[in-house]
Amino acid sequence: MLFICVVLGAWLTCRRILKYKNLNIWMWSYVLDSFKRYRACRTKGPIHIYFTLVDHFEPFHGGRSRETALWFAREWCKRYPSVADRFVDSDGNHPKHAIFFPEEHYDEGIVDMISDARKKGYFEVEIHLHHDKDTSDGLRRTLIDFKTKLAERHGLLRSDPAGGQVIYAFAHGNWALDNSRRDGRMCGVNDELRVLAQTGCYGDFTLPSAPSDTQTRKINSIYYATDDPLKPKSHDSGQDVRVGGSRQGDLLIIQGPLTLNWRKLKYHLFPGIENGEVSEETGVNSHRVALWVNRAPYVLGEPRIRFVKVYTHGCDDSNTLQYLLGEGLSNLYSSLCEFAARRNYVLHFVTPYEMCQKIGEIERSRFLLPAGRTATPDSPEVRPPEVRE
Repeated sequence: MLFICVVLGAWLTCRRILKYKNLNIWMWSYVLDSFKRYRACRTKGPIHIYFTLVDHFEPFHGGRSRETALWFAREWCKRYPSVADRFVDSDGNHPKHAIFFPEEHYDEGIVDMISDARKKGYFEVEIHLHHDKDTSDGLRRTLIDFKTKLAERHGLLRSDPAGGQVIYAFAHGNWALDNSRRDGRMCGVNDELRVLAQTGCYGDFTLPSAPSDTQTRKINSIYYATDDPLKPKSHDSGQDVRVGGSRQGDLLIIQGPLTLNWRKLKYHLFPGIENGEVSEETGVNSHRVALWVNRAPYVLGEPRIRFVKVYTHGCDDSNTLQYLLGEGLSNLYSSLCEFAARRNYVLHFVTPYEMCQKIGEIERSRFLLPAGRTATPDSPEVRPPEVRE
């Protein structure tokens, strides 16, 4: 009887913990993903890492004044180039900072400042949005107006070569993509995926969102989600992008790595959740980089090419800014370069758009260099990543 009580108590405790951190949403997917990756890692050949850092850039965070918001933007534009110039990937490129600028934080002077720095090759700008109790028509107007303003007034974003439409990458505020919060707050639009696609979104970079309840069952994946306009969280599942496949859905979803970190135990017993956040609290080290790469999404059929998307909030407060532009980003990029060099991996710093372009290239055909030769770490076309003093 005592044994049964102990087992029942342990089961109830674990169940409560899983629900507390919303692990019950994605834990089974995590187990399946582990088996899938074990088989995929047996594939021979060099590993390519395509890396991008998504910054949910909110200069007016917490209702701060315009003067303070301008200071945050000015610090990023002034100090980031000296950080980026220290690091070079295998293609000879410096890392570009992907600023996902919130529509509701728009300020002409701030965006002009970022646009000028972008022309020098240090930033890329995409769209971020916080909204609540919205409608499909309201969301559509907001996105079209904002992307048009960024393109025509500031020379940002880009046009689709096929039709000329202004296109953009997207990250949802409060993680509530497609009205995915259980309480229905911070969105309100059940057909958000379809609206995004119709207004020119070429890829969503919101996920992962764990431990939030907005986290999807599907993890560590690149996939097409099909919108059900009558239900929320349509991106909970979808069709994986695969070599030789074709688009089968409304919107491309590019997830960042999500896994358990057994070196970060709580109460010396429960593992921490690794969701790719770069902050002073989480820090960056070689172990985290290894977790990102090992759990990074890839196009099915080509596990040698990993897409690592992590995120930060570069304007949360002055401590965050000082950390990122001080040791934070330097630790991030040096850890990446050293990890790649140690493993003989090939590191590529890319923007969200370049990441999506590479995904599409692999989907259409195998990743080959000119003359049909597969890249190797010691090929003349490939150099080890570099950290400059």
